[in-house]
Amino acid sequence: MNLTIDTGIAAHIGLYSDAIEVGGGARWLVTAGTVGVRPDGTCPESFEEQAAQAWANLLSALEKADMTVDDLVKITQYLVRPSDVAAYRAVRARYAPDARPASTLVFVAALVRPEWLIEIEAVAAKAP
Repeated sequence: MNLTIDTGIAAHIGLYSDAIEVGGGARWLVTAGTVGVRPDGTCPESFEEQAAQAWANLLSALEKADMTVDDLVKITQYLVRPSDVAAYRAVRARYAPDARPASTLVFVAALVRPEWLIEIEAVAAKAP
């Protein structure tokens, strides 16, 4: 079981925890950056569709490892446009409404392909 640690620092501005403790013997899953590309290789044009697809891709990786969003320990989200924050938060809340992993949101100038608007890296851990 992964435990949220109360660090006593400032109140959160989003759906995350400041620190997560993972118990011994846990299985770990570390993902590469997950983008909003569909399984057929196409990329949606809108940010919202890319964000939803990125989360769907991440959930698929978790499922294949017999994990769920509740097993997420850390996510790092990269957005190209600061104006997409509100839309991203809405998508994240839809796909992981109760998950509170440690979380970092970063704005970047660009991702590897110019049409990509979001990328998510994740670390998950599941107790035996």
